[in-house]
This record gives sequence, structure tokens and C-alpha cells, in this order.
Amino acid sequence: MAVHFHEEDLPAGVLAGDAPLAVDTETMGLVTRRDRLCIVQISDGGEDEHLVRFAPDSDYAAPNLKALLADTNRVKLYHFARFDLAAIEHYLGVTAAPVFCTKIASKLTRTYTDRHGLKNLVEELLGENLSKQQQSSDWGGADINEAQRDYAASDVRYLHRMREILITRLEREGRTEMAQACFDFLPTRARLDLAGWEEHDIFHHS
Repeated sequence: MAVHFHEEDLPAGVLAGDAPLAVDTETMGLVTRRDRLCIVQISDGGEDEHLVRFAPDSDYAAPNLKALLADTNRVKLYHFARFDLAAIEHYLGVTAAPVFCTKIASKLTRTYTDRHGLKNLVEELLGENLSKQQQSSDWGGADINEAQRDYAASDVRYLHRMREILITRLEREGRTEMAQACFDFLPTRARLDLAGWEEHDIFHHS
């Protein structure tokens, strides 16, 4: 297993094929339009993870990465896709779909708990411990240390295996169709966030 670090784009030909892609982002904060995109993590479920780091003055050209993210033949796996989709669309200008979100799948199947964080899922579904120590670190610095790199890579390392388990649970509970409808709506939900409706439920009566 190796973590590959790239500046501004993926090398050509990396992650070829049609396997689903696990995707995550690291930003300077949680306000997408204010807090710039610093890193995109991506994996095809093999032994390696790839991190693409963007400089403060980046133009976010990244043609190879964008082509992968925009490929409608490859499912993109996320944990809390709503945030990552918005960051990718705002900074990279592509819709990184179709989508499978492990957080939504968890909420639709693990109704016996309110613990739906990535760490919680990895521990329960896979029996592994996921450190979140670097979660609030500075992703915009000149140097990204080994602890940060491993943390970032771990955010995509487990998504393929968890997806398979969650697919089985969705089928067991008769919620596959409902989950897919949620996944299909997520790019629009992200656009609503970017357009200013992040705190407003436009489906609510009031």
C-alpha cells in the first residue's frame, strides 16, 4: 500500500479502467466559497491512494483529474458527498457523479444509532480503527507532512469495502431505490448550497 502525492493534477493514465472511485477533499474550512480546495484524494479500491494538492494561486486546471471525476461511467464513492461535490464543482468546475454516499447509506440502514461519522462506520463495519487526529490541521501550508498524508489517504481507503456492506444492508431493509434517489439528488443539493440555500429547506412548508 502506498500514498502517492501529486501537485496540481494526476499523472496521465492513473486509475484507468471503470472501477468506482473513492473521492474526498480537504479544504481550508467548511465554507466552500470562502475556504479554498487544497487536496483531492482519490482511489480505485486497489492498494494505492492518490492525493492531488493545489497551491494557493492554483488555476485548478487539472485535466486528468477532472476527466476522471466527470466520467459518468464511473461511480464516485464519498462519505458526506454533499460537501465534496460542492467543493469540486466550485473549484474544479465539474460534477463528480454518479454518486454513492456512505453517510446517507448509513443513515438509511443503521437506524439503531446516531453515529454516522466515517470513524464510526470503519470501526463497526470493518473492525478497524481510523485516527482523526489530523482532521483540523492546516491543509494549505507549504508542506503536507506524513501524518497529514496518511490521514487524507485513509478517508478514501475504506470506502469501497464499506459500500459493498452497505449495499447489502440497503437491499435487506428494502431501501435501495430510496438511497439511489438520494444519491441522484446530491449534485443538485450541492448546487443549492453553493447558490445560498445551504441553511434553508426549500421543501418545508414555511
